[in-house]
Amino acid sequence: MSEHPEVPVGAPDRAAPRTVLLIAAAAALPVYAVDQLTKWWVVATMALGERTPVVEGLLWWQHIRNPGAAFSLGADITWVFTVVMAVVSVLIVLTLRRVRSAPWALALGLVLGGALGNLTDRLLREPGFGVGHVVDFIAVPRFAIFNIADCGVVVGVSLVVLLTLLGRELDGTRTGSGVTDADRLEASPGEDEARG
Repeated sequence: MSEHPEVPVGAPDRAAPRTVLLIAAAAALPVYAVDQLTKWWVVATMALGERTPVVEGLLWWQHIRNPGAAFSLGADITWVFTVVMAVVSVLIVLTLRRVRSAPWALALGLVLGGALGNLTDRLLREPGFGVGHVVDFIAVPRFAIFNIADCGVVVGVSLVVLLTLLGRELDGTRTGSGVTDADRLEASPGEDEARG
């Protein structure tokens, strides 16, 4: 009896294309919807610059408009952030067509929802199309004021980093110590024929 496990270390943990898209949408849509709803609420109920304490000294709402990136960096090149977010969104959608991993679908869906949330602000808010200022309102001590879209991006990117460190590939295979090319080939027989 062989001491080697029947399933190699590099065995795929694949999700169907439809499942991948559903997971990504289930991550992206709530982030986008909550982001836009909370921004609408802030704009409708708070004056620009107004602060509302939530947890004294730890958390408050503060309505600001951010023309740049975190800490208002690049405030005079707002259009660059619009282009970057649009490109990122398109690249994520294209990448999702190759993804067969549920965790990767979740991570990319979170980033997509956040990118689209802030992109909507850039396109539709004052002072004009493509140079709109993002509504930020979540404030904590000694940190930039941010929004729900930013949270989606940060959590999604953190998951991407974690998956990369764990050797999880977009196609559902695993790489890392102990995984050989032979393992990966054995784990996905006929893949080359399927692609041809």
